[in-house]
Amino acid sequence: MPKRHPKEFRDDVVAVARRGEAPIAQIAKDFGISDSCLRNWLQAADVEDGKRPGVSAAESAELREAKKRVRLLEQENEVLRRAAAYFAQAHLPGK
Repeated sequence: MPKRHPKEFRDDVVAVARRGEAPIAQIAKDFGISDSCLRNWLQAADVEDGKRPGVSAAESAELREAKKRVRLLEQENEVLRRAAAYFAQAHLPGK
C-alpha cells in the first residue's frame, strides 16, 4: 500500500487543480501522483466542502468511534450476563 501524502500536500494539489489552469492529468503528473488519486482527492474535498453529497471525514471518524464504543458495551454486557447466570446457578437449591 502506498504511503499517504500529508494533508497539506493534498490541500495544495486540490487548490491548484481547482484553479483549472491546467488539465488534471498534467497537474497529477507535475505533483507525481496518479490521475485517479487526484480525482479522488477532488471528490473528497467536494464532500468536505459540502458541494457534493457524502460522508465527510469527521462524520466517518465519529461513526467509527461510535461503532467501537457499541462493540465494547456489547462485550461488557455479555460478561455481566454470564456472571449473573454463574452466580444465580451457584445459589440454586441442592448445590
